Amino acid sequence: MVTLPDKAALLARVKPHRSGWALSRKPQIEPVGPGEESVWDFPRPPAVEPVGKRLCVTFAGRTIADTSRGFRVVETAGAPVYHFPPEDVAMDALVPTGRITVCEWKGAATYFDIVVGERRSEEAAYTYPDPFDDLSQNYAAIGGMIVFYAGRVDEATIDGERVAPQPGGYYSGWVTANLKGPIKGAPGSEGW
Repeated sequence: MVTLPDKAALLARVKPHRSGWALSRKPQIEPVGPGEESVWDFPRPPAVEPVGKRLCVTFAGRTIADTSRGFRVVETAGAPVYHFPPEDVAMDALVPTGRITVCEWKGAATYFDIVVGERRSEEAAYTYPDPFDDLSQNYAAIGGMIVFYAGRVDEATIDGERVAPQPGGYYSGWVTANLKGPIKGAPGSEGW
């Protein structure tokens, strides 16, 4: 016989969340030292910040994107997501896929494969062509900008530092050496 928790015990384990109820599992937050930043200090709803650093993406021996005019979107528990102005992206290497997803904060995103010669990386990039801006969070600033999944390109760098993809493959955040977590995306982090 399986014993189910009673309603009061179950409700004690959940917390309200904008998109419903999520199990509350308090992660063990890593301490932050000089020059480091914690994903747990990032805001919710997400914030848009200009990036004065050089952002680069390469695939199949070609520079796909290179800018010092990018933005990053930061959100509690997630790695920063970097946005490139389309003028600094080899748009001829991006092929629309027809896939659309919706973010509760930023709206509809459309996806691209990256194609260089015989190589293709499926759904390696996306954009918010007309983001929501009803929360006064400046999401309009990222409208039409291009985001790349670090794990779906050959290399993604910030000021020459090679970044790692955010755990789990779903999110498009870039993880740098100075970033402290834990970072959502890995199994067991669904309730963060």
